[in-house]
Amino acid sequence: MYAARMRVRFVVGCEIVLLGFVAIALAQTGPARAAAPDDYSGMYSFVKEGEFMQITIEDKGKVSGFISRFGDSGTDKGTFIDQFFHSGKSEGKTLSFETENVHGVVFTFEGSFDRGPAKKPEEEGYFVLRGTLNRSTKDADGKVITQPRQVEFRSFPRDTSPAQ
Repeated sequence: MYAARMRVRFVVGCEIVLLGFVAIALAQTGPARAAAPDDYSGMYSFVKEGEFMQITIEDKGKVSGFISRFGDSGTDKGTFIDQFFHSGKSEGKTLSFETENVHGVVFTFEGSFDRGPAKKPEEEGYFVLRGTLNRSTKDADGKVITQPRQVEFRSFPRDTSPAQ
């Protein structure tokens, strides 16, 4: 009889200790943390094959970056041109920017980021940027000609290997 009572006390004591450990573990984990917002910064395709765009979303929604594209006017046709952002902003998934004037061409963009078909960030198209891209030039009379087009730019694969 004495041995049976001691076994019951031992089992009950172990359960109390185990419950104490569970309570401590739960208290240390704290409340669930909200998932970090997506970081849309990175390289994206641009209009033509071989062209690309670098987008960096900085503090408070400020955006910097550039477009690397092939020239298409008589004097720069086929040469690679880097066209930096003059201004840009991002709020959540939305993005807008305007480039510097290079060889008489200015690009403006308004659109938004979305998840693409890729399953992992290290695959092309994990994010897509959809919106309206305006290409503005001046004609011989100095009149601004704006050509809008609907576009979809895919993110380039990201390097997710740990830094060494």
